[in-house]
Amino acid sequence: MESWCFINYMMFYFVNIQVTKLKTLSPHRDLVDAPCAYASYCGGCKTQNLSYEAQLRAKEQQVRELVIHVGKFSDKNPDFECIMKPIVPCDVQFHYRNKMEFSFGTQKWLPKELLHEKLDGIDNYALGLHAPGYFDKILNVDKCLLQSEPANKILATVQDNWKDPELGLSPYNVHSHTGFLKHLVLRTGRDMKTDLPELMVNFVTSSYKPEMLKPLVEKISAIPEVVSIMNNVNTSVGNTSVGEEEYTLYGKSTITESLRGLTFQISANSFFQTNTHQAEVLYKLIEDCAGLRGDASEIVLDLFCGTGTIGLTLAKKAKHVYGYEVVAQAVADAHRNAKLNGISNTTFLQGDLNKIDENFGKHFPKPDIVISDPNRPGMHMKLIKFLLKLKAPKIVYVSCNPATCARDIDYLCHGVMEQNIKGCYKLKSIQPVDMFPHTPHIECVCLLELC
Repeated sequence: MESWCFINYMMFYFVNIQVTKLKTLSPHRDLVDAPCAYASYCGGCKTQNLSYEAQLRAKEQQVRELVIHVGKFSDKNPDFECIMKPIVPCDVQFHYRNKMEFSFGTQKWLPKELLHEKLDGIDNYALGLHAPGYFDKILNVDKCLLQSEPANKILATVQDNWKDPELGLSPYNVHSHTGFLKHLVLRTGRDMKTDLPELMVNFVTSSYKPEMLKPLVEKISAIPEVVSIMNNVNTSVGNTSVGEEEYTLYGKSTITESLRGLTFQISANSFFQTNTHQAEVLYKLIEDCAGLRGDASEIVLDLFCGTGTIGLTLAKKAKHVYGYEVVAQAVADAHRNAKLNGISNTTFLQGDLNKIDENFGKHFPKPDIVISDPNRPGMHMKLIKFLLKLKAPKIVYVSCNPATCARDIDYLCHGVMEQNIKGCYKLKSIQPVDMFPHTPHIECVCLLELC
């Protein structure tokens, strides 16, 4: 039974399976009423109708199954229960996202019972989230329970005005590649002096026509929390919200947020942990796993460092932090954040960690601690081979995908027999963290020590 459940879970995890509920025969004991009106249709909060306790149990079980079956760690080992830590819940289960991206579209998604309605022109326009399984249909959203209340005020203001024929605004058509408005990105930060929320609004458009956006800018800027209105211009036919050019339409070009006692400036395209509240918890776990002595004697290598948030929070106890990141803008943000916080013992370098060669490692001393926080595909085999050769005393692996995390710690601990690669690490702990309630996503913090 266990193997069957695991196989089905893995199929669900890696394959985009679309399922439609036909009828509820009897309610499950963990079923709850989803507070969001869009929960039945939107793909953002797939488990909102499941009690939070049940969500946590399911996530913890997923990690456990992957560690056993993919990571090849036996639950019969007496140490396994000490290694596998219980999931850390999120105290804030709604309004926790500091960034939401909504899309404009020419085709409004409708539930099956309303498909008979014929919508044309402006009536078919939508601003919201992509309906699951559709790249060209948008579920119109007036309010999202995951973002802050000020962000919902902005969304409502845009919804009330953008389709006004007198403004002449058109949503981007992904089929004909015509139209003006592509995305609306809302970011919530915090004023460091008043501790009040500050909001950035980013319009992503297909061309630069500030006069077209002026009426919306005037209405949005009247909302007290709005301190920045940006315009990213993306002329490509792709669906990205990052523009080739960026303009400030109102206020300043960045907002600020605090994390682990440090201040971070966040630009329209900066990466920043999406759940600030739970990021405090996550980074404390990372710091505890790193176990820096605090005497400024240790070298930290921060792989996939992004805008430097993890490395900068560790720098106060380290001799030096070396960070690597492929995105040039993120590296620039890391330098800026270091300067903003008066931190001088960090070096951030641009580099693709999937394409390292024999020269990688010559630009920094041997680290005492490696922090690795890859994206969902995990670490490339080239990097794993490098780490096995480097033999740093400690690796803290931070993962947003427990499947690739289990695979990588298997390689680091057990090696790869087919490639004659020997592992040299021991898994000391794996800590699941719920960063995103009501979604299937799970964060893990793993501690590996050199055998």
